[in-house]
Amino acid sequence: MSILSSIEPQNVFHYFEEICSIPHGSGHTDAISNYLAAFAEAHELKYIKDASNNVIIFKPGTSGYETSAPVMLQGHIDMVAVKEKDCPINMDTDGLKLKLENGIISAEGTTLGGDDGIAVAFALAILDSHDIPHPPLEAVFTVDEEIGMLGAVALDCTPLSSRIMLNLDSEDEGYLLVSCAGGATADVQIPVKWENTNEKASAYKLSVSHACGGHSGVEINKQSANASKVLGRVLNALANDFDMKLSTLSGGLKDNAIPTDAEAVVIFSDTDMSDISTPGHADIPANSAHASLQDLISKWNQIIRHECTHTDPDICITLEPVDLPAATMADTSTHTVIDVLMAYPNGVRKMSKDIAGLVQTSLNLGILSTIKPDDQSTNGMVSFKSSVRSSIGSEKDALLNSLKSLATLAGGTLTVTGDYPAWEYREDSPLRDLMVKIFKQQYGKEPVIQALHAGVECGIFASKMPGLDCVSFGPDMDDIHTTNESMNVESVRRTWEYTLEILKELK
Repeated sequence: MSILSSIEPQNVFHYFEEICSIPHGSGHTDAISNYLAAFAEAHELKYIKDASNNVIIFKPGTSGYETSAPVMLQGHIDMVAVKEKDCPINMDTDGLKLKLENGIISAEGTTLGGDDGIAVAFALAILDSHDIPHPPLEAVFTVDEEIGMLGAVALDCTPLSSRIMLNLDSEDEGYLLVSCAGGATADVQIPVKWENTNEKASAYKLSVSHACGGHSGVEINKQSANASKVLGRVLNALANDFDMKLSTLSGGLKDNAIPTDAEAVVIFSDTDMSDISTPGHADIPANSAHASLQDLISKWNQIIRHECTHTDPDICITLEPVDLPAATMADTSTHTVIDVLMAYPNGVRKMSKDIAGLVQTSLNLGILSTIKPDDQSTNGMVSFKSSVRSSIGSEKDALLNSLKSLATLAGGTLTVTGDYPAWEYREDSPLRDLMVKIFKQQYGKEPVIQALHAGVECGIFASKMPGLDCVSFGPDMDDIHTTNESMNVESVRRTWEYTLEILKELK
């Protein structure tokens, strides 16, 4: 049963609901790409589907627009596929379960994928139409934007003749995005030596949970807690007070999402545990060199909650007994991994001096993971995967080099992937000027001209297509990349009307 069939614009929400019924997380875009190809064939429109699953659909201009300059409609077809722990949906095989309440669309237990499903829905509704005036269109649907804009990087742009581009990948109505940061994904890998676990030791799972998270570009300026970095601080405190070793540690799901949860399995020696096997043991003197484990966790809950009162009020640190794992990290590897986690740069590194409030350079430790060896003769490793961003290329390079130095000092390596250029501000932009004029006519006020500390595909296309004039915009969406993601119906309607007026004026 359709959830969105009763709201306007009906054709936009029809296609958005169809898109939501198709699994399309990053790296799993076969089905949605095939859907777009089938759409083009059903509507007898020329299209190209490449080996990466990118799709380009062409449509001639309507009457009176046949010889107008072509316009590119562009968005990405992958979404950040995140769900709550108790959600039964398989994000690789199942569609989303949509909700509509008080004019707000969301999904039950998962991300919504409004970023960037609404761009795809807009484009399909226009391609499907017979009564919308528009120039010749080149609708470009790219894959894997959320994991490094890989589709845009791989796309062959030579079939594209447009030099005017409407990118619908923004989440704030009334903002026209005209510049963005460049970035890269950095993976620091630290080798680990393993040994068999002492059968008389005790194992605990240390967890950090309920941090707020968010997008590592547009929300990094909120300076919310990074669960993996908090985990590192508590592990460092444990290592200072107890004879302990690590078994595994993990945190985060996406390099471009601020981690909400992180955990580690920690092994304590019999020497320590003989005194603290019962948390808060009465025999431990008040001035003991080793406070009880639970006392230490209680102390760190107070510290972190005090620091995060305004950003992550529900953040929580817990410790619970678990079964002993078969292998643990050697003592030297344990301390090296904790040292790297403590020293790893994270968050805002520098603010722009040119644009008030704009983050210029940042880094987000997005995924912390442990890879155990297949056997004792093969070293495993701990991976620290980050999203690095800067609107200044040299600063991005400097931050990557600092990660390389950190990896080298710890005997590890750095791998850089998904490197993409910044989208520089264009002084002369007829498209921007036209969109400002139309916005003032429709809304009765000026739009906000914005630069963004996040990568958008406009930068990739601008680097490949000299002279490209592009603007990114979109309807209101909140909490993207989280299970609280939502989209405002009335904002979609207004943005749809705005888009149609732009196409009408591009004659």
